[in-house]
Amino acid sequence: MDARDSLLTDEPAAEAPALVTTGTLYGVGMGPGDPDYLTVRAVRVLERAPVLVHFCKKGRRGNARTIADAILRDPAREFPLVYPYTTELAPDHADYVAALAGFYDDAAGKLADHLGAGRDVAILSEGDPFFYGSFMHLWRRLKDRFPVEVVPGVTGMSGCWTRAGTPITWGDDVLTVLPATLGRAALAERLRGTDAAVVMKLGRHLPKVRAALAEAGLLDRAVYVERGTMKGERVIPLARKADDEAPYFSMVLVPGEGRRP
Repeated sequence: MDARDSLLTDEPAAEAPALVTTGTLYGVGMGPGDPDYLTVRAVRVLERAPVLVHFCKKGRRGNARTIADAILRDPAREFPLVYPYTTELAPDHADYVAALAGFYDDAAGKLADHLGAGRDVAILSEGDPFFYGSFMHLWRRLKDRFPVEVVPGVTGMSGCWTRAGTPITWGDDVLTVLPATLGRAALAERLRGTDAAVVMKLGRHLPKVRAALAEAGLLDRAVYVERGTMKGERVIPLARKADDEAPYFSMVLVPGEGRRP
């Protein structure tokens, strides 16, 4: 019996293997604060993704979610991830490290359920997802199991130096980006060895950062930017800032003075 004869038998044809379709994990850069800085690609992903994830503190909405107010109108798509700690413990405290690791493991498991069921998941990320972003902790746990697309965003520092009207690098200037969580001595050493600098995540670390800048001889060049591109934006030379109060969304800029033909 040849292949044509087999089509006339009563034997059932073998079933084709089922196609397994998973969702895509998107890391969506939300920009520095003003929703006008969202990219076209970011808006398209936000409009279409069935699961929209945002990080937040208990009882509050995260900044990335606030940026999306102009676009998101369907609460059923939202998936908040509430941090167990934010500023209550130092980032290197054992309890903080253990709690955050468990938090990201649990979150990755929940998102894997959505992705495995074929639903795209978009994680809203302040600034750019690959620049100090919480997204990276979930990306690391999920990237080998599901398709991933990262949508780049305007960074907070770029938004701040633009709003401050402060070109940050000229000619051959070297730019150093520093988290304010470093110790004073480490900050001063790095500042002394660079042409231009951005010090991020100020918060309660402003007095230490001010001291490190003074030690490095850069205090007179430093510019303080609070909530750049957001409501309540404030730009002032750091030397003229009388108090040491600063929110998390603030930074210090030290513009370079390099080659200018």
